[in-house]
Amino acid sequence: MSASNVLRDLDPSPSKPAAPLATVLVADDDRLTRELLANILRSHGYVVETCEDGQEAVERVSRGGIHLALLDIMMPRLSGLEACRLLKGMTNETFLPVVLVTIKTDSASRVEGLKIGADDYVCKPFEEKELVARVEAMLRIKRLHDHVAQARQKLEQMSVHDELTGLYNYRYLHTRLSEEFKRAERYHDPLACAFIDIDQLKARNDSGTRQLGDHIIRSVAELMRACVRDVDVIARYGGEEFLIVLPSTHFGGAVTVAERIWRDVTERRFTIDAQTFHNITVSIGTKDALLRAADGALQQAKRDGGNRICVFQQQGYIYTPALGPPSSSRPPQKGVGGGSAGGR
Repeated sequence: MSASNVLRDLDPSPSKPAAPLATVLVADDDRLTRELLANILRSHGYVVETCEDGQEAVERVSRGGIHLALLDIMMPRLSGLEACRLLKGMTNETFLPVVLVTIKTDSASRVEGLKIGADDYVCKPFEEKELVARVEAMLRIKRLHDHVAQARQKLEQMSVHDELTGLYNYRYLHTRLSEEFKRAERYHDPLACAFIDIDQLKARNDSGTRQLGDHIIRSVAELMRACVRDVDVIARYGGEEFLIVLPSTHFGGAVTVAERIWRDVTERRFTIDAQTFHNITVSIGTKDALLRAADGALQQAKRDGGNRICVFQQQGYIYTPALGPPSSSRPPQKGVGGGSAGGR
């Protein structure tokens, strides 16, 4: 946040609301008091909604869009104190300022309200300047709290996601893969993975620009995301390498996923600045040495010229699929293509 924004946030001028178009909920069973509060706040630029009791206030906040709740202590069905307690429990992941309205002699209710989470209070009869100042102060705190929460969320997102592609990063992959290993062993569930490499990306970068390479990586990442299930994990393993973890997937299913990705990328024509690119290499390793076997398969596929799926099982079957309509009945051919992959 810039210095000018900070100064603007801290500007206490009562002539300008702390949060333009902020929506304030006023809950009071007395119609005259409710209308008075609403008119004062509207005259200072706030959007105001009203209700007659605490139960209605809780129901309205649950629908979202409320930035501050102004609750009278004494209300039918649900008092302001009970409504405050419920509202604070409902919004523990966000910050909803709750201001209680009490009479000046009711210090016990004010103390109780502050103990259960109320953020401030105003006393009846109240002064307009004090009321508006307290509302502005609470909304200013809310705005700062929201800025911090957004920054924290962004940092959390960056800590597990690759910035370029939006896929999971290597750090998250390391943790998740260990968890999947343990789960597969505990429940005797199959587990497979696929290494994916974009062929000749360095040559394309050398002949074009870094932006071209980044666009290729993002485009292939989007296509892969569309080829897998929600439970599968796609991570950017390196510069142009990706790893897909396939929980509860046998060898045949892993090869099907690999071929689907290979076929979709190879048959699709990506055009950027009159340049086209395609070709992707996929390999799948066994559970006992999953990453090492998958990476070895990938390297073998690259040595054999790229643009192929290299599959390894304990029997040593290897194959390269052909372009055209996929055939589920075509068996792997021993001695064709080269490379390795496997599944558990």
